[in-house]
Amino acid sequence: MNGLSLSELCCLFCCPPCPGRIAAKLAFLPPEATYSLVPEPEPGPGGAGAPPLGTLRASSGAPGRWKLHLTERADFQYSQRELDTIEVFPTKSARSNRVSCMYVRCVTGARYTVLFSHGNAVDPGQMSSFYIGLGSRLHCNISYDYSGYGASSGRPSERNLYADIDAAWQALRQPWGQLSLGTPKRGPGRGIILYGQSIGTVPTVDLASRYECAVVVLHSPLTSGMRVAFPDTKKTYCFNAFPNIEKVSKITSPVLIIHGTEDEVIDFSHGLALYERCPKAVEPLWVEGAGHNDIELYSQYLEGLRRFISQELPSQLA
Repeated sequence: MNGLSLSELCCLFCCPPCPGRIAAKLAFLPPEATYSLVPEPEPGPGGAGAPPLGTLRASSGAPGRWKLHLTERADFQYSQRELDTIEVFPTKSARSNRVSCMYVRCVTGARYTVLFSHGNAVDPGQMSSFYIGLGSRLHCNISYDYSGYGASSGRPSERNLYADIDAAWQALRQPWGQLSLGTPKRGPGRGIILYGQSIGTVPTVDLASRYECAVVVLHSPLTSGMRVAFPDTKKTYCFNAFPNIEKVSKITSPVLIIHGTEDEVIDFSHGLALYERCPKAVEPLWVEGAGHNDIELYSQYLEGLRRFISQELPSQLA
């Protein structure tokens, strides 16, 4: 996202110079979908429908509702037993887009749920193995997909990002979500861990600045879109997309910031600036030598994340 050529800049700022379109060109790279949500057939004679075309693997889905089908492009490293712990359902955003949600039931009776906002150029089909691995250590996960990604409808945009996470947040507070979570929450949002990675920190920070939750994790966060594209930017202008730097001070829940010191996409200085601006930030996790896409491979990542969770939510890892 740094070092754009003159021709790329001309294409980027083509007329009309709409900040939303500029942000979309810089930030959104939806991959070819690696999963789909298929309605389960109604029980009874002749209820079994024909499977979709292609080589697919299916989870059990929410009873009588939906099945998850993963294509061979999905990165899945577990058995059918683990795949069957994944439940899927669609919800609708305030902007009338279908938002695909994925619930990973890793631990029975878990007290907390992770609302995970994934990074760019992936969808939950590619992240499903990671979700199961993370969920097995930190209890249950629910993830969702952005508009224009995977099985979610619409087009990627900043406004849709905020509407998408709101829809997933509200889904957790509905009877279906309450039933899946098991243990009652201690008030709205207190049973939810907000986790954002890369571009996923944008909806995470926005939601956390408006609602209280259990804790917040910002993994390779950006301060703002302009500061990523143009590193010398010092101010937040009215047309600056993704202004995390202006919202992070409004978060009232404990915040852990994780950033690789050798991040080649979003410079380490972004994580440092957010840490300095966020009054609720705990000791950050700077992963020495890590880049943008390999932090999870370092032992400090899981150790630091577990330490943060265990200190802020003692019953979570007991």
